[in-house]
Amino acid sequence: MPPAPSTPGSATVVGPGYRDQQYWLRYQDFFPGALRITEENAPAEQWLPWRGTVVHLDRIARPHASAKLIALHGVGTYGRMLAPYGRLPSLVDLEFIAPDLPGFGLTATPRRGITFQDWVSCVLDLVEHERSRDERPIVLLGISTGGRLAYDVAAKAGGAVAGVIATCLADPQRDEVRRRLAARPEMAQWAGLLALIPKPFSTARVPVHWLSNIAAASNHGQFANLVWADTIGGGSWLTLGFARSCLAAPPAVAPEDYAGPPLLLAHPDEDRWTPPLLSRQFFDRIAAPTRFASLKGAGHLPVEESGLADLDCAIRDFLDEFGLQQ
Repeated sequence: MPPAPSTPGSATVVGPGYRDQQYWLRYQDFFPGALRITEENAPAEQWLPWRGTVVHLDRIARPHASAKLIALHGVGTYGRMLAPYGRLPSLVDLEFIAPDLPGFGLTATPRRGITFQDWVSCVLDLVEHERSRDERPIVLLGISTGGRLAYDVAAKAGGAVAGVIATCLADPQRDEVRRRLAARPEMAQWAGLLALIPKPFSTARVPVHWLSNIAAASNHGQFANLVWADTIGGGSWLTLGFARSCLAAPPAVAPEDYAGPPLLLAHPDEDRWTPPLLSRQFFDRIAAPTRFASLKGAGHLPVEESGLADLDCAIRDFLDEFGLQQ
């Protein structure tokens, strides 16, 4: 990665930004008013070359912040969708960074295709890049399948990550989890067939909502419909190879062997996509310091005021307990 990312208006700006792609504004109506993002208070946009593509970043630069937060989305979402979480009172004093991971948002898939392990590598490189800029501690916030991504990155980052906050840690290698993740439960039994797809066909693309239960992304039907129709989110296309890798990738380390930073699982208690029990089956085995919080009344992508209040409180306590915010 280059020593510093480009910024809008420079000679190296790449492609259209979120002023040209404004679907994200439609999500704001579902968040409490204080968390909503507008064109006026939206993060600055930056771009970083990475292994055959250019990764789009949202950033709220706070040079005097004591720590940085890297927010990680999951399948069917993208970085700009997470910007409201960065406005939680517990997080407003941290520098906020949210990448669009390859294949979603404004980051294209490289010609060679992409796997879940490439996502892990991409975030590890981003962490390394941020550490090269300054030595402030980095906290990862993983929403949805971004939670498992944050866990894997922290496990492999060798001390470069100071803390992990996840809303989901369901292990897709488990049959019960696959049934929940799939667009229809009976499709879970097809997961093994993905491994039989010849390599030349692994770059074939299908709509995200053909394979993944995007309709359960939120307990608000209108919000879930927006995600389902968003052409750079749940309405985009993914390769069969990427889908296979998401289901087959083992954890970076078994939870019993995890020696990474402290981890907070803040799980929506009315999650209809990946119920809390599925995450607890993984979380309860983690060897490192952990904390658990239940987000009352919240669905998979928490937008409900009660759940967000619980999330804010849990994050504040977590950051304070482990000295990650001053």
